[in-house]
Amino acid sequence: MPDVYDKMVLVLDDDPGVRLAVFETLKQAGYSVSAVSDADNALALCKENPPGVIISDVRMPGKTGLEFFEALTDLKLNIPVILISGHGTIDSAVEAMRGGVFDYLVKPFSPSSLISAVHRAMKSSLFSYPPAQKDELKKPIATQDPAMLKLLKLAEVVAASQATILIEGESGTGKELFARLIHHQSPRAIHPFIAINCAAVPEGLLESELFGYEKGAFTGALSRKTGKFEQAHSGTLLLDEVGEMPLALQAKLLRVIQEREVDLLGGRAPVALDIRVIATTNRSLWEEVKAGRFREDLYYRLNVFPLRLPPLRNRITDIPLLSNYFLRRGSAKYQKPVLQLSPETLSILTSRKWQGNVRELENVMERAVLLSENGVILPQHLMFDEEKSENQPCSSNLTGTVWEAERTLIFETLEKTKANRTHAAKLLGISIRTLRNKLNEYRDRPNEVKEI
Repeated sequence: MPDVYDKMVLVLDDDPGVRLAVFETLKQAGYSVSAVSDADNALALCKENPPGVIISDVRMPGKTGLEFFEALTDLKLNIPVILISGHGTIDSAVEAMRGGVFDYLVKPFSPSSLISAVHRAMKSSLFSYPPAQKDELKKPIATQDPAMLKLLKLAEVVAASQATILIEGESGTGKELFARLIHHQSPRAIHPFIAINCAAVPEGLLESELFGYEKGAFTGALSRKTGKFEQAHSGTLLLDEVGEMPLALQAKLLRVIQEREVDLLGGRAPVALDIRVIATTNRSLWEEVKAGRFREDLYYRLNVFPLRLPPLRNRITDIPLLSNYFLRRGSAKYQKPVLQLSPETLSILTSRKWQGNVRELENVMERAVLLSENGVILPQHLMFDEEKSENQPCSSNLTGTVWEAERTLIFETLEKTKANRTHAAKLLGISIRTLRNKLNEYRDRPNEVKEI
């Protein structure tokens, strides 16, 4: 494969000072650089000798940076474009990334962030792999729902870019599966896909899990720990349930995403990263921003390309398709003949609200496979979780002290959610952090009888 420094970087900016600064920075970094002041000259150069990467200002006389990008697209010149935007044009830059622009930098930006962005863009333009291998990496999602089909098409388009993606949706809608699909359809497919559940890791450990630390950074740091960001180098990092991340860590996460470098605890210098970030959340991050629980600047960094997965109750046409898919998989798993759904069973399935979404349907189908005997899934084979409102997630048989009742409530809810702490906390109306603290408290008390 050719080296990232073999191809030229084209700088397009009408401001002579910015143009010169970018030119000199990239020259000193070892790149071959050309610079022009208007979009028409840039287009002429691209037709004659296509560069490896283009850096363009957004606001310019004549053609703007966005119009220049559209002209490149019309010419079918697939060149990564990095936009330079002032604070007044951030919205335009973000919208452009949704349309296929590789990245954007907000003025003023550091030389290291510029070099890092160009390096990633250049690698993207040079990367290729055999079509057969690419086809093997694709993982289809079973759907015939128009909204889901549109989302799959969007996912395929954005997979080819480096845009940061935010996937929103209720628990059980398949957010992680969607993230993996994007990774497997991207140029990073043969590189690591690393996932971390921000709600499942205790707050005191989350920082070291994400960013890592050097040997001797603190008492007990007997060796260097590689964080999730470093593990995902050249690949994709999934920040699952990012809305649960403490505010103090959100500031550090913002810096890593902006600068594409990570500071290890006790480290002497930051470690450069080539990484794609995908974040998921089962709640509205914008509502979290308004409530003061999530940083607004981090929200905009993550929300470059938003995808919202619909709940299963809005995908009625997919219920028969998914049910039969899970039946086939369950039949193979438990070595049973391929099963069928009776009309009465299918009617029950399609009329259900499915609060647990696709994950709940999968569990119901697996139980039905185990209970079936004559090759047909009948209504009596459907074992649903006990119907309880979100405000009453526990049994009514609570006795004893308040502490005991609280403990019973929490453990029954965890059993209902199959130890999914995020879902349990939502049902209980408490934060995941409060739930974690309660569980630690129960383990410390001598009357504890359960282990989750």
